[in-house]
Amino acid sequence: MQDQMRRLIELQGIDEEINRVRARQTQCEEELGGLQVERNRVREMVEGLGAQLSSIEEECKQLAQSLVQEKENAEKSEGRLPAIKTQKEYVAVLKEIDTAKKLSRDLEERIASRREEASGFGSEMAEKEEQLKGLEEQAAAQEGELQKELKSLKATLASKAAEREELCKAIPVPLRKRYQQLIDRRGGIAVVPANGGACLGCNIHLPPQLYNSLFRVQEIQACPYCNRLIYVTEGE
Repeated sequence: MQDQMRRLIELQGIDEEINRVRARQTQCEEELGGLQVERNRVREMVEGLGAQLSSIEEECKQLAQSLVQEKENAEKSEGRLPAIKTQKEYVAVLKEIDTAKKLSRDLEERIASRREEASGFGSEMAEKEEQLKGLEEQAAAQEGELQKELKSLKATLASKAAEREELCKAIPVPLRKRYQQLIDRRGGIAVVPANGGACLGCNIHLPPQLYNSLFRVQEIQACPYCNRLIYVTEGE
């Protein structure tokens, strides 16, 4: 019976190690995912700023073409003035010139405003590109370490799984099933020590007769309160 309890204690230790490794594996995978999410977020910002910058540059190009056209219109109208013979036509042409020049001033202001806005987008885009570059370098280093750790964790899991499988062969099926049921129901802890007269699984004091019987290890005992399998160490 001592051998069976020893195997159960060993099995519990293996299962706890497997759980720790799996928890770290999940954490590593989440960290990898987080790095990718952050890079994607900044990359999308860079792409968005680039799209806005391209849109403004295209608009400025169109405004510049309109400005050239208005200036040409003003020049053509001014060129017609010497040949005008009637006051009415002269006034009409002057109005055309004034309108064209006003439109030119408006276009110049709009172009200046949009170019200033484009400059702001360009500065922000450069800043985000630098941030993205830093993230890429940082992520590359971190991903390398995380992938290396994941590989090691995977190897550990495979080793522990093989060790567990071999150990389970030496434990009677009914006892193994009982252990697994406790693992499922008690948060992954099926075997716990008893110390100072109490079960360390639920921290409730055991009946004295039960506690004393643990030292003899004549049978596998369970805590009457949490049902976990209990044992005492030799030094207790």
